[in-house]
Amino acid sequence: MTSSGGPAADTILVAGTASHVGKSTVAAGICRLLADRGVSVAPFKAQNMSNNARATPGGEIGVSQYVQARSARVPPTTDHNPVLLKPRGDGESQLVVDGEAVGHFAAGAYYDVHWDDALTAAREAHARLAADHDVIVAEGAGSIAEINLHDRDLANVETARFADADVLLVADIERGGVFASLVGTLKLVPEDIRERVVGAVITKFRGDESLLAPGLAAFEERTGVPILGVLPYDDPSLPEEDSMALPAVGERAVRGADDGVSESESVTVAVPRLPRISNFTDLQPLAAVPGVRVAYVPLSDSLDDADAVVLPGSKNTVDDLLALREAGFGDALSGFDGPIVGLCGGYQLLGEEIRNADVEGTSGRERVEGFGLLPVTTTFSTEKTVERVERRLRGVGPLAGANGSVEGYEIHMGDSELAGEAAQPFEGSGAATDRVLGTYLHDLFANAAARDAFVRNISEYAGTEPPTTLGDDRPSPYDRAASLLATHVDSDPLPVEW
Repeated sequence: MTSSGGPAADTILVAGTASHVGKSTVAAGICRLLADRGVSVAPFKAQNMSNNARATPGGEIGVSQYVQARSARVPPTTDHNPVLLKPRGDGESQLVVDGEAVGHFAAGAYYDVHWDDALTAAREAHARLAADHDVIVAEGAGSIAEINLHDRDLANVETARFADADVLLVADIERGGVFASLVGTLKLVPEDIRERVVGAVITKFRGDESLLAPGLAAFEERTGVPILGVLPYDDPSLPEEDSMALPAVGERAVRGADDGVSESESVTVAVPRLPRISNFTDLQPLAAVPGVRVAYVPLSDSLDDADAVVLPGSKNTVDDLLALREAGFGDALSGFDGPIVGLCGGYQLLGEEIRNADVEGTSGRERVEGFGLLPVTTTFSTEKTVERVERRLRGVGPLAGANGSVEGYEIHMGDSELAGEAAQPFEGSGAATDRVLGTYLHDLFANAAARDAFVRNISEYAGTEPPTTLGDDRPSPYDRAASLLATHVDSDPLPVEW
């Protein structure tokens, strides 16, 4: 729908009837399909709300846009996600604009004070991408039909307008009511946005598609909007964008249980379901190993059934530490004698003390005691570390036997220093004892050397045979997402075809 004087590139806005309907997968699949056809394509999400972020040379962006950039075969940049909101509790989020943290704000303050700057940043980022690429695949946020936000819906309504975008509507049939969701969304969006909708895609379908045919025909007749495809329930294993993919706080869920390995031959990695969990995508490579169960557990659970524990990242380490302590998790952890790994915020939790805690937490405390399993002291400051890193791995503690280099990224407030004797698992960073390890390195288990060593050590502790681990030759999730789209979605109404 590019008009004279408008953006240089065609933009497809992948919008949803709700959160977690498959927008990210559809957008990633389109990016890979077009890139494979030689089309210059880039992802875009004007405003994202997620605590799963990745580091780029210019700062941090939401994980989905990082993934989509790799799917599009372009280097991830902050232009792909110019505005990022990272919830930290008490109704506040950290605002990140063009990759840089601006501050912590309540929703009202954001919309009253920073909205115009956010809109400008999004417009300018899209313009730069449009000048350099032929197609922009934009991802919306949540539902495009939130009528209370239509005057300030940056990721959906505003993007459709300033990008002159064709809108592809995505709805999830797994939850039920898919046709009501689609029809209701079309009724509630602003009229000018309704006119931009070129088609709809239904995701997560199980069963006989012929039984769905009467509903598809009735929907098209009622709305005039074609159903371009029905995607079967198939997870290409792209990193999850937000905590909706996890169990609610206080509930238990296991990932990696459908791999054909019996429970007696498998090992279980317990992960406390922190209220402010972030970058839990660090655990997905472990859950992909046959015979490894990643169990997200309530904070009050015992660790009797665990063979290892991983403390994940946290957007608010201090408040999550207080929640863990109140639930008795510290006692359970001190009584656990298996391998323990802390990642980023989890590393800070394992130390002896957190100083300047009021910089990170909302409790007003200046100092908070950690779990004391590593001789480390963390001091928070307002400066934020955001960088891609490559480090030489030293096989110590839970990673004993590993060697080689590992790649990943660091996103954290504050720094941790050794306050006693401990090995360092990476050159000049981290801390480890014979069974406990802490590091700021995200994506640690995406590296085969670290992942395989950890799984071998868990198996030795559990007294089981090491399961068959997966190396870096796993099927590409980008190609799997592309195959879903190529097989099941008609691209004719879109500005580009595959």
